Amino acid sequence: MAHMAFTTPPALTVGFDLDMTLIDSRPGIRACYQALSERTGTYIDADLAVTRLGPPLAEELINWFPAEDIPAMADLYRAMYPAIAITATPAMTGAREAIAAVREAGGRAIVVTAKYEPNAKLHLAHLGIEPDAVIGDLWAEQKAEALREHDAGVYVGDHVGDVRGARTAGALPVAVATGPCPEEELRAAGADVVLTDLTEFPRWLSDYRPARA
Repeated sequence: MAHMAFTTPPALTVGFDLDMTLIDSRPGIRACYQALSERTGTYIDADLAVTRLGPPLAEELINWFPAEDIPAMADLYRAMYPAIAITATPAMTGAREAIAAVREAGGRAIVVTAKYEPNAKLHLAHLGIEPDAVIGDLWAEQKAEALREHDAGVYVGDHVGDVRGARTAGALPVAVATGPCPEEELRAAGADVVLTDLTEFPRWLSDYRPARA
């Protein structure tokens, strides 16, 4: 009698965006823009800037500084950021539970973000959130590089750029309506699932896993 070979299905890897998905970075980023404005003597509407988080830093700075100054301003902002923004930034409601739900399902949780990677890691360490990997400096379709490398089957984010990154990687786009993009916009961009916030994620994941098996 031949022995039947049973193969264990690969563990699910779930990617998460950072700003406005796992962390409410508005208070810290607002304070950092205000400090940059004071340091440079250049007007920055920090309240406006934090309504459109998601894209890379340079895409916001171009609204306030000449193009040739952007690299230097980005370096200055990132250097000031740890002392100003980390302690001011709380976790989003349900963030820790969402990471825990992936682990409890036997999966891996990674963070893929457009944020400068060292600062992304500082945020997570401060909040006691410990993903299996943190990959920074990737935006929208670029996020597919890291998602493919880690074989992510699901990517959770709050921005249409996150949805595009997931789709480019062939991962299931799961959106949370906690950032600048409303549910209709996320669905129009191709999100297969839109959750109100991460508190709904563990239940969704438990329903998704049996369907996937």
